[in-house]
Amino acid sequence: MTEVLTAQQIQQFITDGYVRIDHAFDAALARAARAILWKDTGCDPNDKNTWTRPVIRLGMYTQEPFIQAANTPKLHAAFNQLGGENSWLPCKSMGTFPVRFPSTQDPGDTGWHVDVSFPGNDPSDYFEWRANIHSRGRALLMLFLFSDVGEHDAPTRIRPGSHRHIARLLKDKGEQGLSFMELAGITEQLPPSGEVYATGKAGTVYLCHPFIVHSGQPHTGTEPRFMAQPPLLLRNRLQPGSPVEQAIQQALLLP
Repeated sequence: MTEVLTAQQIQQFITDGYVRIDHAFDAALARAARAILWKDTGCDPNDKNTWTRPVIRLGMYTQEPFIQAANTPKLHAAFNQLGGENSWLPCKSMGTFPVRFPSTQDPGDTGWHVDVSFPGNDPSDYFEWRANIHSRGRALLMLFLFSDVGEHDAPTRIRPGSHRHIARLLKDKGEQGLSFMELAGITEQLPPSGEVYATGKAGTVYLCHPFIVHSGQPHTGTEPRFMAQPPLLLRNRLQPGSPVEQAIQQALLLP
């Protein structure tokens, strides 16, 4: 499987900063993964009285269902198309799961932000982790849907085209770039660009530019949402001419 994404989808990724892949991994893998996750939440899937928190954060998962889901031939082909042939490292962990439950409580983590990719002075302080114009360390942000997610099920919100604004902000910040908190303060002031909800059936994956601005939101549906957001790590640096790098270069040419 050498090509999964059409030319139109690749152009959408460059322009809007994301592309959706349906049936990226099998629904049976999603069910097996959910069984593991339910156990670790400490909640009973059949007793909503145990669903007492709006969000429970889990991770890092290395069991077989997660690794298989992250490394399907379809996804590997898409990684090559977007990041460049063999410029990335295969996923060995599914990363963080913010499991969101139906709730009227404020989850407290719904601000717009950009995921950062390398440590600052204190590697243990994620708020000091950083991103730079070369997207050091990260080829893609990925959203793996391990449950069916509708518009009321706390889908991640994506701001199309926001990766271009971030690229221009990082242009003159050198190798050190900006920290998570510095970027968070800026993203709230970006011009409106609309919102896209990361919805879909279990097995859907959204591949996003590493600079995309996104956020969580409260869950107003009826069933918990299981979604992982691992990075696709770079083997070395961004491959020149790859769609990820093209998006940055095109952004820098804009007025």
